[in-house]
Amino acid sequence: MNTNKLIYDWNVIDYDINRNPANHPHDVWFDDETLRDGLQSPSARNPSIEQKIELLSYMERLGIQKVDLGLPGAGPFHLEHISAMLSHISANDYQIRPGAAVRTLMHDIEPLVEMQHKHGMEIQASAFLGTSPIRQYTEGWTMEKLISTMEKAVSFAVENEVPVMFVTEDTTRSKPEDVKAIYQRAMELGVRRLCVCDTCGHVTPNGVKKLLNFIDEEVIKDGGYQRNQIEVNWHGHQDRGLGVANNIAAVEAGADVIHGTALGVGERAGNAPMDQTLVNLKLMGVIDNDLTLLDEYTRMANEYIEVPLPRNYPIFGADAFETGTGVHASAVIKAMRKGDDWLADRVYSGVPAGDFGLKQVIRIGHMAGRSNIVWWLEQNGYEVTDELVAHMFEVAKKQSRNMTDEEIESEVSQYLNN
Repeated sequence: MNTNKLIYDWNVIDYDINRNPANHPHDVWFDDETLRDGLQSPSARNPSIEQKIELLSYMERLGIQKVDLGLPGAGPFHLEHISAMLSHISANDYQIRPGAAVRTLMHDIEPLVEMQHKHGMEIQASAFLGTSPIRQYTEGWTMEKLISTMEKAVSFAVENEVPVMFVTEDTTRSKPEDVKAIYQRAMELGVRRLCVCDTCGHVTPNGVKKLLNFIDEEVIKDGGYQRNQIEVNWHGHQDRGLGVANNIAAVEAGADVIHGTALGVGERAGNAPMDQTLVNLKLMGVIDNDLTLLDEYTRMANEYIEVPLPRNYPIFGADAFETGTGVHASAVIKAMRKGDDWLADRVYSGVPAGDFGLKQVIRIGHMAGRSNIVWWLEQNGYEVTDELVAHMFEVAKKQSRNMTDEEIESEVSQYLNN
C-alpha cells in the first residue's frame, strides 16, 4: 500500500522550513518551563522534590534540551528544590541543561554562582527585565535605568562565569529602538542567549515572524554578530489561544529554542503548551524525538501540579482518540480489521495515536452503530450474537452519553444472566 496516495497533504504545498544549520548555534531545541513559569499559575500546586525529579526524568527521556528549575530568589525552600534537582541531573549524567530564572539583581544571581561551584555544572541564568512602554510607564522606569540595571546584573554573572540568557519581558509590545538598544548592550557585555517574550499573550503568528526577523537583521547582524553566535529563544503565552501557533511561527522564523510548559500550565490562561508543540513539530518533520512517553508526562503533570486536563484536550485528553459515532467508528473498525494500525490511526484522526503512546478507542452510546457494539463485544471476550447486539443497540440508543466499560459490562451481564 502506497500510504502517500491515501492522504493529500495541503499543508506542504508551497511550504518549507528553510533552516540553514550554518546560521544557527544548534538545531531546534526546547526549554521546559513547567517547574518555574508553569508554577506561577494561580491554581497550580507546587510539587514535592520527588515529584519534580520524576517530571524532570521524563523531560530527559523525551529529549528536551533545557529546563528552568525555579526561581532561586524566592527563598530557601526553592533553593532546596533546585539543588536537589541539580544533584539528580549530575548523579544520572543527564544531557538536559539546567537553568533558573533570576531578576536582574546581583543577590538573585549569587545563589547560582554558589550552586555552580557546588554541583560542578553550568546553570543558565534567565535574567528578565520588562521593556514595554506600558510597563515602563507603570513602574516609572526609563530605558537608561533599565540598561543600567541590566549592565550591573549581567556583568556580575559574566564575571562569575554564569551563562546568561537575557530575557526582555513583554518584547511583543516593546518599541524596536528599545529592544535593539538593550539587547545590543547585553551582547556587548558577553550575553550570547536572547529570549524574546510574549509575556501577555498579545502577539499573532505574523507578529512573531516580524519581531524575530527584526531580532535577526536589526539586533544581531547590525550589532556586528553572526547569527550562529547568538541563541534566540522564543517564550509564548496563551492569552489569545495562539501559544502553539506562535511557537510554530517562531520555528519558521528561525528561533533556536522554543519554550513551553506541560499542558500549558502557567499564569492567567497559561504558557504555550510544550506537549502540543512537540507533537506538531514531530508531525511537521522538524524534530524526530521519540514522544511515546509524552502521554505519561502530561498525566504526571496533571496529577502532581493539579493542572486541568480536559477530556477534549488535544492529543492527551480522554476523548482525543475515542469515538462513539457510528459512521466514524465504522471506518476505524474497518481499518482495524485490516490489521493496519497506520490506517486505523489516520482514517478519522489528524494525529496518529500510536506515535504518542496512545490508541484508538471505540465507545458505545446514543450515536453508536451496530459495528461499535460488535467490536466492543469482540474486544472484551464476549460471544457475539444477533440477539445480544440488538439488545445492546436498543440500550445504547436510550443513553444520554457514551457508556463506560463498566456500564456496558453490567448491561451485558444482566442480559446474559436472564
